[in-house]
Amino acid sequence: MAAPLLTLQDIHLTFGGTPLLTGAQLTVAEGERLCLVGRNGSGKSTLLKIAAGLVQQDRGERVVQQGVTLRYLPQEPDLAGFATTLAYVEAGLGPGDDPYRALYLLNELGLTGEEEPARLSGGEARRAALARTMAPRPDILLLDEPTNHLDLPAIEWLEAELKGMRSALVLISHDRRFLETLSRTTVWLDRGATRQLNRGFGEFEAWRDEQLELEEAERHKLDRRIAAEMEWLHYGGVTARRKRNEGRKRRLEGMRLERREQRKVAGAVKLTVSEGEVSSKLVIDAEGVSKSYGDRVIVQGLDLRVRRNDRLGIIGPNGAGKTTLLNLMTGQLAPDTGTVKLGLNLQMVTLDQKRDALDPMTTLSDALTGGHGDKVIVGDGTRHVISYMKDFLFQPEQARTPIGVLSGGERGRLMLARALALPSNMLVLDEPTNDLDLETLDLLQEMLSDYAGTVLLVSHDRDFLDRVATSVLAYEGDGQWQEYPGGYADMQAQRGHGVQARAAAAAKPAKAAAPAEPATPRAPKKAKLSFAEQHALKTLPGRIEKLQAEIAALQKKLDDPKLFARDAAAFNQTAASLSQAQAALAEAEDEWLALEMKREELEG
Repeated sequence: MAAPLLTLQDIHLTFGGTPLLTGAQLTVAEGERLCLVGRNGSGKSTLLKIAAGLVQQDRGERVVQQGVTLRYLPQEPDLAGFATTLAYVEAGLGPGDDPYRALYLLNELGLTGEEEPARLSGGEARRAALARTMAPRPDILLLDEPTNHLDLPAIEWLEAELKGMRSALVLISHDRRFLETLSRTTVWLDRGATRQLNRGFGEFEAWRDEQLELEEAERHKLDRRIAAEMEWLHYGGVTARRKRNEGRKRRLEGMRLERREQRKVAGAVKLTVSEGEVSSKLVIDAEGVSKSYGDRVIVQGLDLRVRRNDRLGIIGPNGAGKTTLLNLMTGQLAPDTGTVKLGLNLQMVTLDQKRDALDPMTTLSDALTGGHGDKVIVGDGTRHVISYMKDFLFQPEQARTPIGVLSGGERGRLMLARALALPSNMLVLDEPTNDLDLETLDLLQEMLSDYAGTVLLVSHDRDFLDRVATSVLAYEGDGQWQEYPGGYADMQAQRGHGVQARAAAAAKPAKAAAPAEPATPRAPKKAKLSFAEQHALKTLPGRIEKLQAEIAALQKKLDDPKLFARDAAAFNQTAASLSQAQAALAEAEDEWLALEMKREELEG
């Protein structure tokens, strides 16, 4: 067997008095495809920096085979001191490296090479750093969150490029699909130590759960042994105190010490959402919506209906206008042409992708309480801020920590904590998965699946879209958006390809005939709506609007706290009228939806 290219043996490292790594191991062989996984804060990035030679361990050994070339991608690359992105990438090339590969990689990643580093966005800086890391074709690539800030076309291109390279890979990523595609070995960093599974990430989570169950069983056995020895010590009287039994007492002390020093698995985030009133069945009705900024068309002629409990994923390349589209659909932005009608009783909560929306000097506690006292309003009740913080894996001592010093993952959990405390029946999530670890992503996905409301989701995470979305709205180029039933993989199967970069997307032909559903079954459907149905379809929207206005007026009347005391009969009559109007609205919405679906089916 060939000698490993890189070995980390018995790595120990302590930060601020707390052991971070306590005997971690890592071995990278030629052509290895390895992913490094673990909770946020477990030390993955630090271990990768030790592997790259950028951080010195307290104890342990790092061995790199002579002549091996190694390149490291940091989470936050520094391009300072370079005039252009091309100069930055070329500075990473060695004497025998291909100088043309630098420009090739930059172009593939959507850059020209002429960009000034000081003017780059976070995503553009990430792309330049990827080009610099990959250009020399090193023996080992150490990549820390390579998909951060990348859109779907760039992620899928990167997957294909890395699969074709002969370099050994060590990957840290929260993108499940990315890890499943590229990894063949999984190293789990947990409570300072590493455990290795000689299979890819796709089989890791089942194996991890088995390991944790075995560990819990061993902990239970140790507890029983300690209990038995304690009983002997307490009730053995003189016998237990004899000199010849001192060894047994020392073994008991050893077991108790072992039990104290066992570092239990970190708790899981507890994600619960404060649900609000039930919304109307039709949540968003967009007709002929268009929006442009100068010559740039964001949306053109969009017709879209979002119904209660839909989970709509919005996907497209960077620059397609996903966030603008989200603002149009939620009434935050007016369209140039067309109309967007929002349903009744909407309680909308938005989670913005910008983690810097809060003052970095605001403390964690004040961010959750609004700076008022020590209570967090969660739905209709209150929670002590420390208790609520623990649900999101924050420690009590972090209550006075300024937001500016939190990690990206911690800021992500804070934004979730703030958003989920508000009562809602519609969640608007713009890149909610950024910086979240895999376990938190699991819980967020489960929470959204159980959520009794509507979800609008912008995401580049293919696995998350497959798990959550009931349909996806995909960018087709030139301001055109098309809805596909199912998640990302379903959309990909229907289109025959994934999300393409903006320049390429425009070249996509008009919607091709779906190969799996030829026109044969639809050919006989030449019938049309009856006159009565056509009339109902035209008049029902007006009736729905009148009922919505009537309900709003009745509800406003009932909101008067003195009405019942002043006129109990009027209160009861108003309440009965409100119930009748709500039932009539539900019936009208059902009828309109059924007719609209029938019309769409008949028209193909």
